[in-house]
Amino acid sequence: MLGYLGRAVPMERLAEGESEEDRLFAQRVENIRLFAIEELGLSASKNYTRYVSLDRDYLAAVVSASARDSFTPHQWWFPVVGRVPYKGFFNVEGAARERTRLERRNLDVWIRGVDAFSTLGWFRDPLYSFMKRYSEYRLAELIIHELFHATVFLTSHVQFNEELATFVGVEGARLYMEKTHGENREDEGDARADSAAFHDFIHGLIAELDEMYNSSISVNEKLQRKDEIITAAKVRFEENYDSIFLTDNYRGFINLPINNAYLDLFRLYHERDNYFEDMFRRSGLDLSDFIAAAKTLNGMRQLNRGRGDPRAELERVMIDNGAL
Repeated sequence: MLGYLGRAVPMERLAEGESEEDRLFAQRVENIRLFAIEELGLSASKNYTRYVSLDRDYLAAVVSASARDSFTPHQWWFPVVGRVPYKGFFNVEGAARERTRLERRNLDVWIRGVDAFSTLGWFRDPLYSFMKRYSEYRLAELIIHELFHATVFLTSHVQFNEELATFVGVEGARLYMEKTHGENREDEGDARADSAAFHDFIHGLIAELDEMYNSSISVNEKLQRKDEIITAAKVRFEENYDSIFLTDNYRGFINLPINNAYLDLFRLYHERDNYFEDMFRRSGLDLSDFIAAAKTLNGMRQLNRGRGDPRAELERVMIDNGAL
């Protein structure tokens, strides 16, 4: 990471360059940053004011692992952030070695490419050249998500951090597009509807597997049933695709080697109960006030020692503020 940071150049070089693509990208980034800081209340910083050119379409390879017969994640420990269920590598070879090590421990393993990391305000997080190909909505969601991490982060509460940042990123990007372009375009609405449908499908698969894992059958039977359930789910997905989805965004799902590591990682980022969305709706639909309430959690010592229930504390703050 530090190597990339050392190669970063000011975004002004793109803004003042000869390439129209570079100038448009720089302007979009600045518009999104200003919206996130001035209108949403995310922490002002020098994040996303610098740029790194890469020869690949992802930033890092991230390894996650889980027990084969339950949704019990393998965890790593790091300073500042505490325990987390993933580990990033800036070279694929390192990720592959970690995968081999974990598989020898009889764990399910998943490796995914990620396009950003938040350094939680310790460094100036840059943008990367592959992001120039992102749609304006995707770029806004990414930047707002990562800026939220640099604004609100609770040690050893990784699921809360990721679920809340995901919600703020999606809702913030929607508000940004609405302000910038008026009503959302139909294709963006289709993509969001498909995302919701995919989430429902995956959460249904997780629930089916979880029920089976919690049964009294033997480990060998669980592993056999796991393979049968995942295979059947893929068949249903493929057979009913056109009646469920409006775009082709999820056509490749049937070819993915789905396992517990993939599914447990999915539910880390995507809540099933719509808790934050429901709280936001009840609070009066002001995202900046919602974020301001979340900021107060940073000062709660018990939460930053990995104890307590951050959801309950956020709701308490909202009630105290008269928002609920």
